[in-house]
Amino acid sequence: MTSFSNQNSWRRQQASFLLAQRKKSFFQKWGKPFLAVCLIAGAVAGGWAFFTVFSTGSNGNEQTAPQISKPTLKPPVPLTRAQVREMIRDEDLVNAGRNVFPATTPQGIVQVVTYLDVNLTGFLNATLDHLKTLTRGKPTQIAMVVMDGHQGHILAMAGFDLEDKEANPCTRAVYPAASIFKIVTAAAAMDELNFSPKTPLYFNGNKYTLYKRQLKDVKNKYTVKVTLEEAFAQSINPVFGKLGQTYLGREDLSAYAQAFGFNQTPDTDLMFDTGLFHMEDNQFHLAELGCGFNRDTLISPLFGAMMITPLLNKGQTVVPAVISHVMDVDGNLIYQHIPARSATAMTPKSAAAMMGLMEKTVLHGTAKKSFGSFSRDNVLSKLTIGGKTGSLSNREHTIKYDWFTGFAKEKNGPRAITFSVMVGHGKYIGTRAASHARSLIKQYFTSPASSD
Repeated sequence: MTSFSNQNSWRRQQASFLLAQRKKSFFQKWGKPFLAVCLIAGAVAGGWAFFTVFSTGSNGNEQTAPQISKPTLKPPVPLTRAQVREMIRDEDLVNAGRNVFPATTPQGIVQVVTYLDVNLTGFLNATLDHLKTLTRGKPTQIAMVVMDGHQGHILAMAGFDLEDKEANPCTRAVYPAASIFKIVTAAAAMDELNFSPKTPLYFNGNKYTLYKRQLKDVKNKYTVKVTLEEAFAQSINPVFGKLGQTYLGREDLSAYAQAFGFNQTPDTDLMFDTGLFHMEDNQFHLAELGCGFNRDTLISPLFGAMMITPLLNKGQTVVPAVISHVMDVDGNLIYQHIPARSATAMTPKSAAAMMGLMEKTVLHGTAKKSFGSFSRDNVLSKLTIGGKTGSLSNREHTIKYDWFTGFAKEKNGPRAITFSVMVGHGKYIGTRAASHARSLIKQYFTSPASSD
């Protein structure tokens, strides 16, 4: 039993030895390839798991999360021009030192952006501050308005009224238009009577009076011959009185006053008075209306600047606007101004001729003293400048209204403005309206053009 046991143990030992040899041989032959396969498989599995997690945002073992619907945003509510007009009704835009301000609407707080030129307004405000310090020559009322000549953007409104400090002197039609109305009469004469700037006209007596005897169409040794442009530049009342009473008449005067915008309310974002034109049933009143020698025709300074826009736009009036755009609290654009034209005030040919009449006023007419030697000024010499003066006292003769309305445009550039300056002089005549106009023109064109 012992030998058998020993023999059997040896055999098992031999078998184990052979099995170990086979395993060693197997691992030597297949171990490394097997390990490589395992590593590759592991890498592929890991990569797939990472891709799954990265692309889906989950670890692959989680169930797909239900999609959460986004909150419903209210669409921006656009504002109409009428709503904008109502929104800024109580906003003080005269002498404004800012061009952006918040406003309240039924939808909430909004941001309002205007066209106001802060630098130009600051310059005008400094002028007003100086005038208020004067003991002699301080105006009772003053208003200065500047508009972009082509787009109608209101760039500046500045002024004060010492008799009514809450009033806006720029938008009220409470000032006699005086000879500013000669612009209307001249346009009607060129359109309806086919007059040119060189058309000869005649008058007797003083240039700046208006008597019935001066309206007689007579020629004698005292008769003075002038052209239409000379009569306009020198603001000769008897010539324009005869144009209104004898040559144009009731229908033409009324039609052209309407075409320029008198007695109308423009559809724009700012409430303002245009002009009041009233016609009485007598011939002499037609003469008074034609030359502006009356206290019935009233205009606002803003309308005075608007009246000039047809000259720069082939006869079409540009409607003023002060608001550029409005944004809601989310930054959405809910109002954008679009430039608008109103009725045609005159033909393109007459508009071009009218610019010449106004240039004549500055070079050789009633505004010559205020604009003297401007051709040697390094800023003004690069501009074409034209305008019309006007002056008339109130009924009590306590205030003398002094006007200058006109335009200034670059000779070699796109920028152009229209403007209107009204000064109500008290006991002493201070700085004239035309001189203020010259200063504001230079200030505006000294500043670089905005990017708008």
